[in-house]
Amino acid sequence: MLAMTYRGPYRVRASHKQEPVIEHPNDAIVRVTRTCICGSDLHLYHGLVPDTRVGMTFGHEFTGIVEEVGSSVTKLKKGDHVLVPFNIFCGSCFFCQKELFGNCHNTNPSATAVGAIYGYSHTAGGYDGGQAEYVRVPLADVGPTIIPDDIDPDDAVLLTDILPTGYQAAEMGDIQEGDTVVIFGAGPVGIMAAKSAWLLGAGRVIVVDHLEYRLEFVRNWANCEIVNFKDVQDMAEHIKKMTDWLGADVCIDAVGAEAAGNALQHLSGVKLKLQAGASTALHWAINSVRKGGTVSIVGVYGPTGNMVPIGNVVNKGLTIRANQASVKRHLPRLIEHIQAGRIKPSDVITHRIPLEDIADAYHIFSSKLDNCIKPVLLPPSARQ
Repeated sequence: MLAMTYRGPYRVRASHKQEPVIEHPNDAIVRVTRTCICGSDLHLYHGLVPDTRVGMTFGHEFTGIVEEVGSSVTKLKKGDHVLVPFNIFCGSCFFCQKELFGNCHNTNPSATAVGAIYGYSHTAGGYDGGQAEYVRVPLADVGPTIIPDDIDPDDAVLLTDILPTGYQAAEMGDIQEGDTVVIFGAGPVGIMAAKSAWLLGAGRVIVVDHLEYRLEFVRNWANCEIVNFKDVQDMAEHIKKMTDWLGADVCIDAVGAEAAGNALQHLSGVKLKLQAGASTALHWAINSVRKGGTVSIVGVYGPTGNMVPIGNVVNKGLTIRANQASVKRHLPRLIEHIQAGRIKPSDVITHRIPLEDIADAYHIFSSKLDNCIKPVLLPPSARQ
């Protein structure tokens, strides 16, 4: 089959790999119809995630047609069109029972914190991902969801990660009616977090980034205020000035390890890797939120230490909430929002690129070329 393969930092290509096979009675084989490049994939692409092995296939956002099921699978059949959450989870462990599907205790032998993730290095279990023509889906009775007939596949593929992640970012902020919410990052997840903040009752939404085309998009699509951090000398002071010198009620870090905006953080966290990514956005969130406020973190950082102002957290009495999104938990509500016309996630798709052109797709997305916000990859069979 045709699949994206990792060859080292900044080096990916489309090549032919062996098609996946049923390895366990609970497996399914899915023929991919849509797959995306996520901002989290860029951390792998840039060599920032440990144990990302040459030959691996990335891609944790995909939909597809069920081609084959194992002997124990009862909830799926050949021909079903499914969306597959990026979490791989068992559904029965202590954490899954609490709907913490991103923290499943049984699917990732490499870590005790995060559960398994498709196509996300061996620190997340080493499972090949969906940037391919076919993918093996373990625990197929638990993860995949059959796409309703009235949900467009382009909307469905964004239900596998970015919309649930943006929604959970807002949910973890414990937004109260009328709250001021500041979101750091106008990438796809930050854009979804902005839209979700309104759905959860925010009275004011402010999005911070430095790319004008992304800021313009989120201002128009999510009806929010915008701040270009290149125009700001002190972010915390600027946000306080915008909020009667109190600070925001909720701040969301939707950036993570590769945040721009601070040369020392970028040098130590991205170039020299002395910490697990540049924690610039996290600093801004902690320092910009009001006393007693909430900081929600969905930006991806590495598993080792970061330079974080924990003293400010304590002295301001902040609540910090963070996790990988538990996609399955959010799907019923988000599907309802889409069906009711409250949100159209596929509006953020700017590029539809053949899987064969995966190297160009990564370059465009990584370098923010051609006003790219969200690229979707189409395998050959999906274009026929």
